[in-house]
Amino acid sequence: MLIKAAVIHDAPYAAVLLLWVIFVSFYLAKKAYEAAIRRGYPERSGTYFGRKVIHILGGGVVAVLLPFVFKEPILPLLMAIILTIAVYIPHRTGKLYHWFQDPENMYEVHFTLAWGIIAFILWFMDPTYWLATVPLLYMSWGDGVTGIIRNLRYRRRVKGWEGSLAMLMVSIPIGAVLGYVGVLSAVLATLSEKQPVIDDNIAIPLVAAITLILGHFFAPGLMVSLYG
Repeated sequence: MLIKAAVIHDAPYAAVLLLWVIFVSFYLAKKAYEAAIRRGYPERSGTYFGRKVIHILGGGVVAVLLPFVFKEPILPLLMAIILTIAVYIPHRTGKLYHWFQDPENMYEVHFTLAWGIIAFILWFMDPTYWLATVPLLYMSWGDGVTGIIRNLRYRRRVKGWEGSLAMLMVSIPIGAVLGYVGVLSAVLATLSEKQPVIDDNIAIPLVAAITLILGHFFAPGLMVSLYG
């Protein structure tokens, strides 16, 4: 009954935020892509700008609002699943949204799916959502800023050091809200973004979440308790 009441409470917020992400993906991201093309950036580079706009204004905005508007884990996961299906189908049909989808990878599918899974799983450790919000913001804001900086510098997708430094500068203040373990998770998340083997949309939230979970159980004295 408590979960049912929470779902009813959360439903309007979920609907509004889902519409917001759609607006970001199909309007703001497209505008960013078109602006990049007008300024002479290659098409792939414009697509990368569009994708990072979705990271920052879509996934990031919803992530930072989780602790303030959601009381249960079902609707955020459902939102993520809907978006995952929506961005996966074009890869199957070949009818891509060219302003943020790349025919050579499905990283945006990884992003929405990882976002939903992390938010869902960590809610059971922290029903206030703070423990989930931090790794989601590394993936959304930290990696989003990283991609924009590198794109401006190199005009292509490359793991340059400038982007890593930008991600670290964004992520450390985010992690600091959870104390020393949070700062450590920011550093490790930044390092995981730099590695070339696993898509960073999987590596960043996974590494950060594992670090925070271990800190929660084995070093609680080094964490700020925002989540009870």
